This record gives sequence, structure tokens and C-alpha cells, in this order.
Amino acid sequence: MFMDFLRNNSIAAAILTVVRVYLGWQWLTAGWDKAFGAEPFDASGFIQGAIGSEEVAEGYPTYHAFLENFAAPNAELFSFMVAWGEVLVGLGLIVGVLTTAAAFFGVTMNFAFMFAGTVSSNPWLLLLSFFILAAGYNAGKFGGDRWVIPYLRSKVFKGKITPKDQQSDKSAA
Repeated sequence: MFMDFLRNNSIAAAILTVVRVYLGWQWLTAGWDKAFGAEPFDASGFIQGAIGSEEVAEGYPTYHAFLENFAAPNAELFSFMVAWGEVLVGLGLIVGVLTTAAAFFGVTMNFAFMFAGTVSSNPWLLLLSFFILAAGYNAGKFGGDRWVIPYLRSKVFKGKITPKDQQSDKSAA
């Protein structure tokens, strides 16, 4: 019953719009100075701090190995990905375009930050993001997804969408 409310109800879509814009603003403001600040963002200190953490090494040995063997040697790439990832997730959520994809990548970044030993606002952002993910299309109904998702479905999945899928799209809109 709750999932039906989240996925199909216009009141839920309005509430999710507020949540989505709040989340987007959090991501956008976190990434703005990293992407456009006077000093270039450098994630290497954060990565080295996570590598040096006993808690991370003991609690998440696979993630620790990933940081040590892949992220640290490619810190410049990760700096770029974090800065622009935060900006793009923020913009996607604010304007409601590819909302579930933006929320998914936000969740991925939140987990990466928490695995590295930081907490900050990440659990709160995760909790709110799960509502966006559970709602699916309805979370972007009052945003750009209202036009983008049907367009993408008609172009990418041309001939692959069944009449039942098209009917559920119309009922969701």
C-alpha cells in the first residue's frame, strides 16, 4: 500500500519533489566549490586518510584494497569524478531529470564516503534517497522526467515496450 502511494500518488509526487530538490541542493552545494572553486579539488588526502584508517582496513578490507590499489594511484581521476558527480547528481535531482539515476549515483557516493569512515550527513541523505529510488518515475513527475522519460522510452525501447507498459506510463502521468 505504501509503495503504491509512493509510486502512483500525485500528493506523494509533490512531497517527493520537495525532498528531491532538498537532496539536489545538498549535492550541488557540496560539489560546487570542488568543481568551480579557485583551488582545484584534490581527493588524495581523503583517500590516504581512509587507507590509513584501521577501522576501514578491518571493517571493509575489499574497499580498503580498492582505495589502496586503484583509487590512490588514480586520485586525480577520482577528484574529478567526485566534484562533477556531486554537481551532476545535484542538478539531476533539482530539475528532476533522470531522477532515479541521479539518486542512485548519490547513494553510491554516500556509501563510498561512509565505507571510507566518514559519517557527516550521509545517513540522512541516504534515507531520503531511498524514498526517491522506491518512488521511481513518480519522484520526477513534477520535473523534467515528465518529458524526458517518455521520450527516452520511445527512442531507446522502440518496439520493446508492451502495451501494458505504455498503459502504466499513462496512468503514472
